Amino acid sequence: MVLTVAENLLRLLRWYAEMGVDMAVDDTPHDRFAESRNKLSVPAEKKALPAAPQQRPEVACSPLRQPASSLPPGVIEETALECASAAANLDDLRERLSRFNGCGLKATATQLVFGDGNPSAEIMFVGEAPGADEDRQGVPFVGRAGQLLDKMLAAIGLDRSKVYIANVVPWRPPGNRTPTPLETGACLPFIRRQIELVDPKILVCLGAAAAQTLLGCKDGIMRMRGRWFTYMAGERPIRAIAMLHPAYLLRQPAHKKLAWQDLRMLAKEIGRLHLFAGDHAKTNEG
Repeated sequence: MVLTVAENLLRLLRWYAEMGVDMAVDDTPHDRFAESRNKLSVPAEKKALPAAPQQRPEVACSPLRQPASSLPPGVIEETALECASAAANLDDLRERLSRFNGCGLKATATQLVFGDGNPSAEIMFVGEAPGADEDRQGVPFVGRAGQLLDKMLAAIGLDRSKVYIANVVPWRPPGNRTPTPLETGACLPFIRRQIELVDPKILVCLGAAAAQTLLGCKDGIMRMRGRWFTYMAGERPIRAIAMLHPAYLLRQPAHKKLAWQDLRMLAKEIGRLHLFAGDHAKTNEG
């Protein structure tokens, strides 16, 4: 049987996938065997020379010289922390994050999804990662889950002009898969700095992934929801609560009653802290 060029290429791609090849590390191919032979053929006197001081891999806010996947996690997280900590404000943080190449998701996403809402808000919502709609528009929570979140906010007298919304991971994972621990670890210093710069009075973690990452609790979301936690933004404690993710509620609408209980807890805390003076969030007791 004679195969067409397209069929041969398809077979080759399938073979690559079976061998575990899922990305190109450079624009041009390299003969690694030839490179190895060249290294072995270096004269002995050159081998004996003292090694030059090793330079730290370039990761932070400038283009990588090598794939992030080839660098130790500690290096990526340390440089992410340095990059994020130096941000003076949200615009600066966004610019630094847009130039950060330590997370491989940046290469597969359409664009950075940084944040939305009021940057001076006293309530901040944080989810896990953007979806397809967010990836296209560059704004968090704009798809079906985002529309449900807007309705949830409206139920207690809030809207996006009164809150700030972001995600732990600002780039969409391919196929909406769960971010890997390495990807989350690379992005964590940035969302922590984002929370510090917004400086909210209340932090709302949407879903188990965001809650476990930010609050350091390994319980499932059903055990975490309905409870108040303390999130430390630097040295400042922030009241924090975990809630069911709107995307989960779309799949399990029967649990919207639990979300309503949590929203009422949130509204009560808003009133206790005297946020939105003269315009407190309200619950509909009916």
